[in-house]
Amino acid sequence: SSRLSLQIHNISKMISILPATGSAKVKSVLSGDTVVLLGRAAAGGGKAPEVTFTFERVTAPRMASKANNNVDDPEAFPSREWLRNLCVGKTVYFETRKQGATAGDRVYGLLFMPDPSDKTKKINLSVESVRRGFCIPKVLGGGDADIDAADESAGYESALQVAYKEAVSNQAGVHSGRPLVRKLMNAGDEFEAMTLVEKSKRICTGGTVKCVIEYVFDGSRFRCLVTDPDLESQGLIYGSFTLILAGVSCPRVGNPRLNPPTPSEPFAEAARDFVELRLLQRELEVTLHGCDKSGVCLVGTVHHPRGNISAEILKNGLGRISDWTVRMMSPGDVPPLRIAENAAKRATLGVFESYQPPVLTGASEFMGTVIEVTSGDTLMILPNGETYDAESKLKKISLASLRAPRAGNERTGKPDEPFSVECKERLRAMTVGKSVKVNVNYEREIPMGPNQTEKRQFGTVSTKQKADVGEVLISEGLATTQRHRDDDEKSARYDELVGAESVATAAKKGIHSTSEYKKKTVNDLTDPKKAKTYAGTLQRAGNTKAIVDYVFNGSRFKLFIPSENCYVAFALSNVRCPQPSPSAGAASRGKAKAAEPFGDASKCHSRLNVLQRQVEIVCTGVTQGGVMTGDLYVGQGAQRRDYCIELVASGLATVDQRKIDYGEAPKVLIDSQTAAQENKLGIWSIAQVKKEEPAAAKVFDKADSKIAEIQISEIRSGNHFFFRVNGDESAKVIDDSMKIFTDTNGTDAAPCEVKAGKVVAALFNDGATNSWYRAKVIEKTDKGKVRVLFIDHGNEALVSPTRQLRPLDMSLGTDQIPAVAKEGKLVFTKVRPIDSEDGIDAARMFQGMAWGKDLKARLHGEAEGQVLVTLYESDTESPSINEALVSEGLGRIGKRYEVYDVVNRMGNSDSLGKLAKDLEAAQNSARKSRKGMWVYGEIPEEDED
Repeated sequence: SSRLSLQIHNISKMISILPATGSAKVKSVLSGDTVVLLGRAAAGGGKAPEVTFTFERVTAPRMASKANNNVDDPEAFPSREWLRNLCVGKTVYFETRKQGATAGDRVYGLLFMPDPSDKTKKINLSVESVRRGFCIPKVLGGGDADIDAADESAGYESALQVAYKEAVSNQAGVHSGRPLVRKLMNAGDEFEAMTLVEKSKRICTGGTVKCVIEYVFDGSRFRCLVTDPDLESQGLIYGSFTLILAGVSCPRVGNPRLNPPTPSEPFAEAARDFVELRLLQRELEVTLHGCDKSGVCLVGTVHHPRGNISAEILKNGLGRISDWTVRMMSPGDVPPLRIAENAAKRATLGVFESYQPPVLTGASEFMGTVIEVTSGDTLMILPNGETYDAESKLKKISLASLRAPRAGNERTGKPDEPFSVECKERLRAMTVGKSVKVNVNYEREIPMGPNQTEKRQFGTVSTKQKADVGEVLISEGLATTQRHRDDDEKSARYDELVGAESVATAAKKGIHSTSEYKKKTVNDLTDPKKAKTYAGTLQRAGNTKAIVDYVFNGSRFKLFIPSENCYVAFALSNVRCPQPSPSAGAASRGKAKAAEPFGDASKCHSRLNVLQRQVEIVCTGVTQGGVMTGDLYVGQGAQRRDYCIELVASGLATVDQRKIDYGEAPKVLIDSQTAAQENKLGIWSIAQVKKEEPAAAKVFDKADSKIAEIQISEIRSGNHFFFRVNGDESAKVIDDSMKIFTDTNGTDAAPCEVKAGKVVAALFNDGATNSWYRAKVIEKTDKGKVRVLFIDHGNEALVSPTRQLRPLDMSLGTDQIPAVAKEGKLVFTKVRPIDSEDGIDAARMFQGMAWGKDLKARLHGEAEGQVLVTLYESDTESPSINEALVSEGLGRIGKRYEVYDVVNRMGNSDSLGKLAKDLEAAQNSARKSRKGMWVYGEIPEEDED
């Protein structure tokens, strides 16, 4: 008969009813006597109708279930399998015998299929099942007398009885001596899921296991039954497990039995129907890749004779690519899935119906030069055609779908993750200074702090030699692929990245190694003490390879020296670059210095040309602050150039005037600066404001220098002291007057006005007794004490205003008797602060030469209340104490303009001129011999002012 559409009619109990005869497709076989028939969906779409159809007047052995402890009745599984192999997915013809209210939720009748040997005939599946011993009639032994000839089923019943007798005679099926009794095993209970994976790869033909798809939970999760005979010897045949379809994630089907019921996700039913129509109850080869986190569900690829079911699901928009299962697949099997998913996205099918391509704020592709690698997966790139005159011109690009080990944070005590340094260094070596092509794949909002985010672009970066630098990092085990959500945008080369990670993992490279990671310790010589200790080694090393790690300004850097495994602070000698704009951190801490003209341009030039590049340095000295100084060379071979000359010639740096004055600046630098000035380049393009010299603010009392014999009464530092002139009558007068004052008033304090600058009497213990001395109030302290200066001796002390001060007699005021102690300073001689090692050594040397002795002093005049002095131990023709300090490297001569200014302002310049020459000669000798402050070859920058 012609094929009839399966019709669905509703009665009061919503029971599906079939017509008397018709045709339908077999969706599944529940047992040896029951199938599920599938009709056609309505013209307007919707779910295709289903009917459970059971053979009339026969019964098959019961299949395993929880009700019978997962054990089949004898021959139940072969019965089901015969019928499944025969008709699943095929069209059958039916005759209904009982349905509706009398049949419950199913239809009873007969099923027919074309006879394979004669297509013009049909075989009755019920009768054939009985003949093969897979079913038995419900009524046995009935003879002809028991059959009503008028009954339409008489011929059917007779055929059943004949078939039954034939089966018994042949001992077929359930009538055999040893019918099969199957014991169903569940993964996780009766066997380990990973055992099945391992056995299938090792034992099964082609590495695939033969399974029947017993049930479809949703489009990507199935219940499978192992039927592969290769696994029978391993005790795994008839093992039941849940299979997660590799590479695909479909919407979940709801569960109406829960309370409250859970609804299905959009397109979940469509995805399940799509898969059921093609896979349900088919026996197919499955490649098992591994397990999920629970260790119970297996992940695998189903091989269908007609194609890739995963790709078909994606092509129709019924699922998305599942990245965590994709990672288990062979890299060669993934591209078809990407192609299918992209096609569905472009067509906005199914789950992608609202898909919108990522919106980028800039170009999706551009070329540029890598300026800096900030971490193992992030670069700063200057696009072609842009002038690098501000940090805003750079684009921050992170490598798409890649995660590099994170660097630590010293402030919070967070350590570096293993291989973070190696990853950043490898990326630096591949990209910095090179032209790269960037394909931007997506953008993300990156948290940068409380209530702050940064829109970051993620893309694929390629160089002339490397198609994808991210793939190189992953293949070497220095980074991993990012675990994305299924609906996240990813790198266009994501599958290649996953494949590279699989290779690195198998080879146990880098991050994937089972060996303990040992972090390489780098010596940090930016600490002043360490730097000065190590300076000699670097100076003796001559030309040294280094990598510029950071640029502070145009001429000051942080370097990493691989051969010495250390970091150093390094400044170009002989040149000075303008101050750039302060960093955000310095500005927030209130330590920002104002930017100078062309300071940012100078810094940008250095970042563009030397940052994170390999350079060559020659160390010539180290400052007190631990900064190595010397020359720096960029490039190799014919391209090698002196970076100092490049900065000066570009007008981005000036030659240190002090070096010019001392004749230490190379002529080529001076000539380069002269050329830049003439061409008005950089700094020289604007009017130069002459810096006001500190000496111009000083007020000198012009006086002929005079020779005096003095004694030191107080030493403040290596060049600062108080002294008394021998033979000064006022000294004797005030000493005698204060003794009388003490005898008259005793040692009791008295109320007096305490304010800065006021001269009072202060009690002081000279080691023998307490006596009153004239003192000037300097300041009041927070702790209620008063700091005073004893004006006749030069020493200072903290005293109690209630116990150690009293008013001074008017006759003893400084208007009547001037202060006896004069404040002096060694002319032209500068020393380090008293709190430094060299400063203490200078003070001790000065004390040893001058304390308790009658000295000859050439008094040149006063400046800012201090007498400028040249001191001699004996006569003025012998070397001065000033010269002795300088010759030992504990003092140095002032700047040239300071020397000239003092010489010009003093009344008698002959002695000063000679002293200046003597000091300069002594200083040159000390520098050459590396004495005192010259031990590291350079004076500290902080001593310049």
